Amino acid sequence: MTEAPIPVIVVGATGKMGREAIAAIARQPDLELIGAIARKRLGEDIGEVVGLGPLEIPVTNDLEVLLAQGAQTEQPAVMLDLAHPQGLYERIRSAIAYGVRPVVGTTGLTASQIQELAAFADKASLGCAIVPNFSIGVLLMQQAAVAACQFYQNVEILELHHNQKADAPSGTALQTAQMLAALGKTFNAPQVTEKETVAGARGALVNENIRIHSVRLPGLVAHQEMWFGAPGETYVLRHDTYDRASYMPGVILAIRKILAYKELVYGLAPLLT
Repeated sequence: MTEAPIPVIVVGATGKMGREAIAAIARQPDLELIGAIARKRLGEDIGEVVGLGPLEIPVTNDLEVLLAQGAQTEQPAVMLDLAHPQGLYERIRSAIAYGVRPVVGTTGLTASQIQELAAFADKASLGCAIVPNFSIGVLLMQQAAVAACQFYQNVEILELHHNQKADAPSGTALQTAQMLAALGKTFNAPQVTEKETVAGARGALVNENIRIHSVRLPGLVAHQEMWFGAPGETYVLRHDTYDRASYMPGVILAIRKILAYKELVYGLAPLLT
């Protein structure tokens, strides 16, 4: 007998990332879409909404009903959250309470919220993945940045996104800064007493004296630059996302892998092992 497919609920199903995810999930024989959550186009078939033809899954805004359905499936169900950060913490807690594994691409959670969710997932012995960026290329950029920090003491992060992104800095930039801070060194030793004549001109000061600069413009999708400086040279790492299809291999991987976990994992890297 073949194993039953993994049931998946997509939150934010009618958004740009959600539509891409619906199409990707529908192509996987080992995944089964069982619900589409959104605030718009309620009652419409999500397959018709994304241009796939009928999937017999109506768009709804009743997450509780779908989580209850997911709690009764033969295979453990997964909630893929790609929606607005408002209400995100509560959605994740609800999924865990129902025994549905959250895979979260939405950013905007605070460090304390992530800690609380980790404790809740541990108590429930349930896998939960919070992934600020599903791109394999971003993961490689972060690993290269960690390697560069063996040789550079000065670094700043520039992240650029479309102007419909609600949170700043991006979760990817914050995660990158956390990875560098975990190396146990303090960056960017001050050379002068700085004074901002306009508040925020030098960006947001985060972990271990690293600054993040955020740009929001139409025409952008998702981009990040890492600037390292030393006497007489700069070293720049850059990753550009031009199409949300680039995230889908990571999304599908996370949905498949999270069933094997009984705790919260942060980022895509732990799921690649």
